[in-house]
Amino acid sequence: MSSNSSSSPSKLQSSSSIGSPSTDLPLKPIPGNYGLPFFGPIKDRLDYFYRQGKDTFFQTRIQEHQSTVFRTNMPPGPFISSNSNVIVLLDAISFPILFDTSKVQKLNVLDGTYMPSTAYFGGYRVCAFLDPSEPKHARLKGLFFSILASRHDKFIPLFRSCLSELFINIEDQVSDKGKSYFNTLSDSMSFDFVFRLFCDQNPLDTSIGSKGPTLVDKWLFFQLAPLMTLGLPKLFNILEDLLLHSIPLPPFLVKSSYKKLYNAFYESMSSSIFDEAQQRGIKRNEACHNLVFMAGFNAYGGMKTLFPALIKWVGLAGEKLHRQLCDEIRTIVRAEGGVTLSALDKMTLTKSVVYEALRIEPPVPFQYGKAKENLVVNNHDAAFEIKKGEMIFGYQPFATKDPKVFENPEEFVGHRFVGEGEKLLKYVYWSNGREIDDPTVENKQCPGKDLVLLLSRVMLVELFLRYDTFTIDAGTLPLGSSATITSLTKATSI
Repeated sequence: MSSNSSSSPSKLQSSSSIGSPSTDLPLKPIPGNYGLPFFGPIKDRLDYFYRQGKDTFFQTRIQEHQSTVFRTNMPPGPFISSNSNVIVLLDAISFPILFDTSKVQKLNVLDGTYMPSTAYFGGYRVCAFLDPSEPKHARLKGLFFSILASRHDKFIPLFRSCLSELFINIEDQVSDKGKSYFNTLSDSMSFDFVFRLFCDQNPLDTSIGSKGPTLVDKWLFFQLAPLMTLGLPKLFNILEDLLLHSIPLPPFLVKSSYKKLYNAFYESMSSSIFDEAQQRGIKRNEACHNLVFMAGFNAYGGMKTLFPALIKWVGLAGEKLHRQLCDEIRTIVRAEGGVTLSALDKMTLTKSVVYEALRIEPPVPFQYGKAKENLVVNNHDAAFEIKKGEMIFGYQPFATKDPKVFENPEEFVGHRFVGEGEKLLKYVYWSNGREIDDPTVENKQCPGKDLVLLLSRVMLVELFLRYDTFTIDAGTLPLGSSATITSLTKATSI
């Protein structure tokens, strides 16, 4: 995307809308400012975490600037990030520039304006922090693709086995206590699945035993603490801000937890994986650190936010949607003779429900990239010039709830992507890319994108093969949503 300035700003030609036709829009300066050095980032950080909260922080600035593109600071700011200045994109049209790695650099921007110490990853910059222009990125991502491809026949049977145990535990808790906190049981199931998928071994039979989710959660918290608030009473806001957002938490405090995870994966993983890594020019220990990150951060961490959100939104949608899902799932499973890839592909409503959950609550809400060149990006109303080296930030839930693209964007509509609605999938952004795009070694899209969709559909299939309907209480967490199942009505027919 290049800037084609002319003597008349209104004639600026912009091609920043990936997948959309070029349009003539007026060139406008990007509104907003960064405030005073040091103090501006701190003010914005306090607004973001305590005075306003995430959504209000962005909404008030949209209203103030009358623009979905503007300048502000993003946390954590001093003293964790050296430069908090970002250009914010909050609509469906401007947002996709963040996926175009020919235009934006993805070097060390996974967590935004700061990068956690490589001590969290065995001293390596793992693949998630590499830009596709770096040769090692293609080698590592190619290894991930190879591992996933070699295990494709295990995805459905292994996940169904893990789900069976999950639903038994949920039923027992609802029977005994009248409710079941889904998140904790789902986390345990997710870690069990991920470990067994990559290591061909039950984690209970390894040195970490049942502590896997706890070890990963601790490791994740130390990396992501600068981006979260614990929701403590206002009395503790300043103390929390100093502890979580002002200085990096020292990695040595979580070193032993990570070492246990690393050792369990290294000892349990097939030697053929490390042999292949060496053939690709990757050291065995570096490969293992990358695989721990993929399994712990990308896979388990993604499931940790996605599955409770999926259950939350489907649960809140109510019995009418539940009946429709039951009818579709049970009819197709009977006709196909089981839960197969072919059966899952024919479940149009089930697929739509998964897409809608990803749209309304993307598991990773933030995207960052640094402009590789002078760019022109447009939203619905105007074009804006971004200078080379400027940091671009997108808050995904606003882009995927753009009211100029989606009707009733704040409402969970299960059938939104059925039939003609499939055309809207190009505006569903959730996997570091658009739903209609595929991950490659040249881009930053999640290598397990298709697996995530598959597992989400299988979860709904298993749920509605077992139950006619269910109810939940929903809540929020520092990262993601919580779901407490309060009732389950067993299936009356299969």
